[in-house]
Amino acid sequence: MNYSTQVSKKTLKIGGRLIDLSIPRVMGILNITPDSFFGGSRAGSLQEATDKAGKMLAEGATFVDIGGYSTRPGAADISLSEESERILSIIEPLSKYFPDLIISVDTFRSEVARCAVNGGAHIINDVSGGTLDAAMLDTVGTLQVPYVLMHMRGTPGTMNKLTAYNHLTVDIINELLPKLLKLKEGGMSDILIDPGFGFAKTREQNFQLMNHLQAFHALGYPLLIGISRKGMIYKTLDSDADHALNGTTVLNTLALDRGASVLRVHDVKPAMEAVKLWMATRAIH
Repeated sequence: MNYSTQVSKKTLKIGGRLIDLSIPRVMGILNITPDSFFGGSRAGSLQEATDKAGKMLAEGATFVDIGGYSTRPGAADISLSEESERILSIIEPLSKYFPDLIISVDTFRSEVARCAVNGGAHIINDVSGGTLDAAMLDTVGTLQVPYVLMHMRGTPGTMNKLTAYNHLTVDIINELLPKLLKLKEGGMSDILIDPGFGFAKTREQNFQLMNHLQAFHALGYPLLIGISRKGMIYKTLDSDADHALNGTTVLNTLALDRGASVLRVHDVKPAMEAVKLWMATRAIH
């Protein structure tokens, strides 16, 4: 199959708005957690969260993704109520201060998703693709909000031991397909596919995944790519997350060239610059 000829859906319906994804968009990361792997994404107060979100919006982000539960390996488990409280404490003021901001919530818990949407969130970004909460896919079908379907195996604590694949790209697509079909049966049409860089994949597999990213267009939905400051970058460069911005920009540009519609990043301005420069190359015939 010539995957590059597949046509993906290029819009997202969010409330009364239609978001055009023919021009790639940027999603900024805002973590209301004390233990996310990159300190620059964390906000320890409402004022700090508001300032960070405002900066992302000013720099060109279309979405801000709020996380209240760290999914890095070894992160502390927190209760459903604590995760909900963290997220809800931010959604309301952000909705008030930035009425045009599209708020995504990074959660794998269906009850948190429901509370977040009722509180004003627009998108659910589920790192587990519905595997950690059996009610999630039905819940987003009921809520009828855009859903990021990500590939992961196991839990954040076990995923690094679940990296055996017969054929990496084919296996990931085959594991996503039943979930995608369930979402479609629930009336969902606004879906983003995230191949799950760093989740149940070795560093070598992450680069293999990048090389075969176009295969995911066969699923027919836009791709969201989250590689910002991840280990595949800084471990390859013998560095750390704090010094992984340049590497992030390089791989984001490769992702754009392979058809990414949304870049999920810690650093909005460099990602927007990558999008603008990449779009400029597309305009030259």
